[in-house]
Amino acid sequence: MRILVSYPTDVGIFDIGQSIDKKYHPIYNDESLGSYPSVQEAVDSLIKNLTLPVKHVQTKELIDTSKLNIPKDYTQWDSNY
Repeated sequence: MRILVSYPTDVGIFDIGQSIDKKYHPIYNDESLGSYPSVQEAVDSLIKNLTLPVKHVQTKELIDTSKLNIPKDYTQWDSNY
């Protein structure tokens, strides 16, 4: 999986990656949270808390990604890749 953009939050870094089949994946803690046909759909799903369940790396508590202030515009994410 190739990482396209990343966004740091209080609970860790979220990435958007692209797989070999050209699908886009929101990623947290090296785990895909779903598969989407576009980068924007992957971001939208993440900011609406509609991905697969996200557990905090240390506490294992569920994270509501809609409360992390992740920008809807993925061009505001880091793209150093």
